[in-house]
Amino acid sequence: MRSTLLAFAASLALTLPASAENVTVAVTAIVEHPALDAARDGVKEALEAAGYKEGENLTFVYQSAQGNPATAAQIARQFAGDGPDVIVPISTPSAQAVVSSTRDIPVVFTAVSDPLGAQLVKDMDKPGGNVTGLSDMSPVAEHVALIKEILPNAKSIGYLYNSGEANSVSLLAVLKVEAEKAGLTVVESAATKSAEVQGAARALVGRADAIYIPTDNTIISALEGAVAVAEEAKLPLFTADTDSVSRGSIAALGFNYRDVGKQTGEVVVRILKGENPGDIAVKVAAGSDLVINKTAASKMGVTLPESVVKRATRTIE
Repeated sequence: MRSTLLAFAASLALTLPASAENVTVAVTAIVEHPALDAARDGVKEALEAAGYKEGENLTFVYQSAQGNPATAAQIARQFAGDGPDVIVPISTPSAQAVVSSTRDIPVVFTAVSDPLGAQLVKDMDKPGGNVTGLSDMSPVAEHVALIKEILPNAKSIGYLYNSGEANSVSLLAVLKVEAEKAGLTVVESAATKSAEVQGAARALVGRADAIYIPTDNTIISALEGAVAVAEEAKLPLFTADTDSVSRGSIAALGFNYRDVGKQTGEVVVRILKGENPGDIAVKVAAGSDLVINKTAASKMGVTLPESVVKRATRTIE
């Protein structure tokens, strides 16, 4: 009888779904703001859809570095020591910290514009090792085209960014190429911490016809300061991050970061079910939304063209 019970238990264990196991997924972001928070929530949502539920068979750990790279490195070392089943760093600085801290624990990064430039992987199709993830490389050419469509007489774009964030430096190079094609010059203004954002925005007044903010975590975390300057100076402000439009940007063409998080969570599930991260290609996140803010446009002295209003996927009045 006992041997029969043991055999039955063994067969039952083999047939139980992977989601019945207790797993730990550790998530970290460089800072908290709506886009990165949405990505985090999307990861959890994808895990739940696959049967991994917090409090039942999932331990979901989250820590923010509060904009401090040194704290990001500390969190990465802590996670590496704790040994979760998968680590999910959100943003380029957090991903760089985590990837440099472990070669054994599977890492699935997300919200990273340039994984190659950030030296997270050497090959997008065959990353190898313990790392894979999702890129949110911005459609910069489309951003430039949108700005020109809304401001046909613009001659220059002010680029507000953190010069210490690899993601933003990579995007600057792309922006210069695309802006030149459109007959625009790029005026740079850098802020290396959130307290400097308003001053960096003010430095663009009188020097640029519009402000363009990339998916830069430092700038977006203090976006309201830049918006205040843009409203006062009637200087149109655009973002790459659609979640920033409700906070005062005129328009953005980009990703729904909850969907980006879901796509990332689906990769995490594949690893939890036994796939090797190094065998999973790094992909650019799918989908893009055009979000416009009529109130912000009015405050900055801009009338949105009907062509833009008609194709917007979401309008903030």
